[in-house]
Amino acid sequence: MYFAALLARTEDGWEASDTELDDVETLSDLTDLAREASVDEDTVLVFIEQEDAWFGVIRVDGEEDPRIYISDASAAARSSYGEILLTDELLGREPGAEDSIAALEELVGLDGTEDGEPDHTTDNDNDNDTDLDDNDDDDGLDADAVPTGPLGDTGVLADLGLPEKELLMLRTDALVEIADALGAAEVLETVR
Repeated sequence: MYFAALLARTEDGWEASDTELDDVETLSDLTDLAREASVDEDTVLVFIEQEDAWFGVIRVDGEEDPRIYISDASAAARSSYGEILLTDELLGREPGAEDSIAALEELVGLDGTEDGEPDHTTDNDNDNDTDLDDNDDDDGLDADAVPTGPLGDTGVLADLGLPEKELLMLRTDALVEIADALGAAEVLETVR
């Protein structure tokens, strides 16, 4: 189960609204959604939480690039909404790296040989299976490798009242604790 909400800062405090992410397919879509909720290009926070698995905070300040924090990147990678947040930049990859790796994998067959290269199998199938398993572990081309644990801008909420150290300690009911630190617990509760 997911929960998603927008918190827009105004001169009178925070305004909360729940949001549907059904039409959101990219980080740009999510950023545009946040900017639409912005009052005078002030700060907008997008909260996404998957029950007891991970949460993410996306901060949009006017026309600046979004700042992202994810509590558990490996858990988020298994989620369609989490995949939106796990950009190449956030993961430290070159843009389009997945396309390059996919092209390399196409050149290498399942048996570990390049196209047109003879297959050097032995008569002993058990030894061959073991060799293939070892090759799978050592290829180093796992495009889906995502670090376990927090990822992103740990200072995303520091100037709003939630220091990095406290953000890193949050696990369950994190959005309630974040909203409380921001002074927005009551408005968030109205959309929860």
